[in-house]
Amino acid sequence: MLQQNVPAPIFKLKDIYDRMIDLETYRDKKIFIGFFRHAGCPFCNLRVHQLTKIHQELKDKGMEMIFFFESPERVLLRSTFHKDVSPIPLISDPEKVWYDAYGLESSGYKSAISHMTSFVQTAIKAKKAGVPMHMMSGGESIKTIPAEFLIDKGLTVKKLHYSERLDDRMELEEIKRFAEG
Repeated sequence: MLQQNVPAPIFKLKDIYDRMIDLETYRDKKIFIGFFRHAGCPFCNLRVHQLTKIHQELKDKGMEMIFFFESPERVLLRSTFHKDVSPIPLISDPEKVWYDAYGLESSGYKSAISHMTSFVQTAIKAKKAGVPMHMMSGGESIKTIPAEFLIDKGLTVKKLHYSERLDDRMELEEIKRFAEG
């Protein structure tokens, strides 16, 4: 796992829309980096839905967002929901190279507890919000545990949140305060 006040692991990758996303070019901005599970995960898609709603507000304050999914590019491109997330870069990382670089956890136990205690409520919320929910495709893992990072100007990790449950995320107000500060 990463720690606060360390340099963010630098990547230069193409997103699913063939745009080059070079973290170095974000050096003068604040950045939210979210690592999500698979494209059909209702926990993650509800979070993406929340973040997409505040994207322009954060962008107006000089903050950018970058989202990673473990799903293959073809799966993300099939999803109209994920296409609507653009202009936020969506990076497909099915080999989980960057999940590992950012210290994401794989835990069958945490995933199982989350599914047993909050899946039904989350599925109902996802349906009401119109976000997708479907089974995993090849190569995705039920054990992936999400994480979120706030990267300061100069590409230093200032805040990080490794989820304890699939619906455990950084507070939106904390993200907004970071963008303002």
